[in-house]
Amino acid sequence: MVGAFVLLLLAIAAEVAATASLPRADGFRDPGWTAFVLGGYAVSIWLLALVVRVMPVSVAYAVWSGVGTAAIALIGATFLGERWDLLKAGALGMIIVGVVVLNLQAAH
Repeated sequence: MVGAFVLLLLAIAAEVAATASLPRADGFRDPGWTAFVLGGYAVSIWLLALVVRVMPVSVAYAVWSGVGTAAIALIGATFLGERWDLLKAGALGMIIVGVVVLNLQAAH
C-alpha cells in the first residue's frame, strides 16, 4: 500500500504541474507548453489507474483531487498572482478535512 501512496503522490505532482502550466500553454496555442500540459495529465491519469488497482477508487480519487486542488490554490496564490482570502483558506480546509475523513472511513 505504501507503493500505491507513492504513485498517488507522483500522480498528484504530475497533475499539479500540468495545471499550473496551463496559463503558459496560452489556450493551447504554444505547442511546447501544450505538450507539457497534455503529457502531465496523461501521466497523472495513468498513475492514478495504477493506484486504483490496489486502493479503493473513492479514496484514491478523493486524495488526488483534494490534494491537487489545495496545491493548485496555493501555487496560484504564491506564484501566479491569484487572490488569497479567508473564504478560500476555509474552503481548502474543508477539502482537507473531507479527504482525511474519507481515508479514515476507508481504513475501517
